[in-house]
Order: sequence, then structure tokens, then C-alpha cells
Amino acid sequence: MFALVDCNNFYVSCERVFRPDLNGRPVVVLSNNDGCIISRSNEAKELGIRMGEPAFKIAEFLQKNKVEVFSSNYALYGDLSHRVMSTLSQFTPELEIYSIDEAFLSLAGLSVNWEEYGQKIRATILRNLGIPVSVGIAPTKVLAKVANHYAKKAREKQGVWVLDSPERIEKALRKLAVDEVWGIGRQYSKLLKAQKVQTAWEFLQLDDDWVRRRMTVVGLRVKKELEGIACLTMELIPPAKKVICTSRSFGTDQTDLEPLEEAVATYAARCAEKLRRQHSCAGMMMVFLHTNGFKEDEPQYAKNLVFKLPAATNSTIELIRHARAALRAIYKKGYRYKKAGVIVMEIVSEERVQGSLFACVDLVKHAAIMKQIDRINAKYGRDTIKIATQGSGEKWKLRRRKLSPCYTTRWEDIIKVRV
Repeated sequence: MFALVDCNNFYVSCERVFRPDLNGRPVVVLSNNDGCIISRSNEAKELGIRMGEPAFKIAEFLQKNKVEVFSSNYALYGDLSHRVMSTLSQFTPELEIYSIDEAFLSLAGLSVNWEEYGQKIRATILRNLGIPVSVGIAPTKVLAKVANHYAKKAREKQGVWVLDSPERIEKALRKLAVDEVWGIGRQYSKLLKAQKVQTAWEFLQLDDDWVRRRMTVVGLRVKKELEGIACLTMELIPPAKKVICTSRSFGTDQTDLEPLEEAVATYAARCAEKLRRQHSCAGMMMVFLHTNGFKEDEPQYAKNLVFKLPAATNSTIELIRHARAALRAIYKKGYRYKKAGVIVMEIVSEERVQGSLFACVDLVKHAAIMKQIDRINAKYGRDTIKIATQGSGEKWKLRRRKLSPCYTTRWEDIIKVRV
């Protein structure tokens, strides 16, 4: 058996942990630069606020209905996510972290009442962290996703739904729209609906050969999982990323080269940090920047530069040096730039880096420097030590006017209790 544990309205729930006065009130969290709504409380959903709605378009509605609005506080969300996953690891030796707010648990070998076990998981996380979760339990990962879908909607089940018999599975799949099935995307959904397949149960009635031909082996695996045959194993160790991208829209449009260099240097540094965390090096890089395409009355410009690095590296110093050179090559005066970014590719293990006869960089020395920088930043906080060209970010940093305190990751933001 598998369990899928999904945090309810995760970003909103994180904000409520330290603001219990928000319970029962409509709350939304905005995307980068306070753009669109990306998380909603149940009360906000009942008001008809849609996911992805641009906040500026409904600003008057939000104010009229006394909706509490927050900027994204990723430091807080990431830390609470880590604590949720640590708590879940107490319930199984096999835990797959699927996303910031979801995890699969292998329950193989357990002889327990599934309903009670799911409620125990839910109660423990709520007691320890104040985060409400939904728990779906079933014989396969895809069916666990289905069970979790119903756990969120059925209040009488108190956040836990179990599919442990053919009768329960059939009843659930007959009611489930085919486009709600995990693994069936938009294009496959269109294909199936063209074949008069509207529900997950109708999908199960299709011939295996037809599914394999039209939906490849991936679609066939989804079908077998819905039949109760486990085809998807637990990914206990996340696979190393093959491409890493760091980019952001600027809080205000930028025209000068200097703040753009600071931003690109910071993005390159973030890529280097991610590479080192997975013990990898990158052999190729792309730097890009572009103006705001929505401002049709302004001149538009978009450009990128892809290039091979002299040798695969995860050195912040080296990646910043090459990223700045690429930016200077594509930058043009006279434009208002909205976004820039850095992508690293051709990622290989640190142990498989091909050396270069013409390299003039002491890789061993760089590795030692990076190790100490990572150690200090891990202890005292990100960017305690950084490359000078990263600057302060004051001119280009994200617009986050409604940012809550970083209660769990910044000393000055730790909550104070007066008695």
C-alpha cells in the first residue's frame, strides 16, 4: 500500500501557523513580484477567487471582502516543508518527496487499520506543525493520488480516504473525470475525450494495445496503476537535475547594465549552489534577457547566448565570470528589461569532469574555496559570503510589499511571546 500526503493550501497554511487570527478568514498568497494568486484558503475559494488571477485586476474585490494578501515567503515555506517531511519520515522507512507540499509513503509490510493510520499521520503533523494535510491510501501511487483527491473534498472523511478494495476503487473511478487522473495531461485528455472517454473508469475499459500505441508505455503504466497493479516504484533519492535554471522578473524594469550584471551574477551563483548540492558540474551555459512583451507601446528586445564552458565546473567564481561576459555580449542600450536568467546544461557528476589542457583555472583551489563558502553560508545564512559582483540587489530585487516575517529562518524574525 502507498499513502500520498498533501498539505492543504500549503502557502496559506504556512502563513496561518504564526497568525492564528487568520483562521476562518479569506487568505491568498501571490506569486513573484506580487503578480498572480497561487494559493487560496477555502474561504477565498468560496468567494470565487480563481487560481492564477492577477491580483491587480481584483484589488478592489480583495479589499472589499477583507481578504488578507501575502507575498510569497519561500524561506518560510521551504523550512516548514522540510519539517513536514521530517515528521512523515517517522511513519515509514521509504519516503518520496514529490514536491514542496506532497510526499509518497510506502506502507508495505504494515499491518494496521488504514483509516486510523492515516488519521494518526494527519493528527501528528497538525499537532507538531499546525499544517493541515489530506491523506490518500491505496495499492498504487496513481490510486493514492485518486484517494487524496477525494480526501480533500469529502469533509465527512476528515482528510483521509482509503481505496483498499475493488468495490471502493471502482466507485471512485466511475466518478473521477479522466483529466483528473495523475499522469494524463492536457493532450492525452483531449485524445481520450475524442474517443468518448470521460471518466477514469471508462479509460480502464480501453484495450491495452490501443493505449500503448496512442499514449506510449507511460499511458499504459497509468492504466495498470488504476487497475491496482503497481508499476511506479518509490524514488527515495531524487535524481540529479539535467538542466538547472535560475531566473526572475525584476521588481522594476531595468535599463542600465550594472544592475543587470548584479542580477545575472546572483542567478549564476544560485546555479552553482544547486550544482554543488547534487555534486555535479555544468559544461554549457545560456544567459538570456528580455523586455516586457505586455507593454506593446515600448520597444521590444529579447536575446540569449548559449556557449560551451572551457571545462565543466560548479565554481561560483567561474560561472559568474562567464555569465557576465555573455550578458555584455547580448545587452543593448535603449530598452527596459523585465527579466533575465541563467541556465546551465550538459550536467555531469563531479567525478566525471573532463579536464582541459588549456584551462588556466586551479580547479582544486576553487573547489576548496567553494566548500568553505558553502559551509559558512549554511551556518550563518545565504550570502553571508558572496562574490562582490552580486551586489545588494536593491535595484532589481523582487517586489514583495506584503512579505511576512521569516519566523523560522531569521533570528530577528523569531516570534516573541510576552507573558
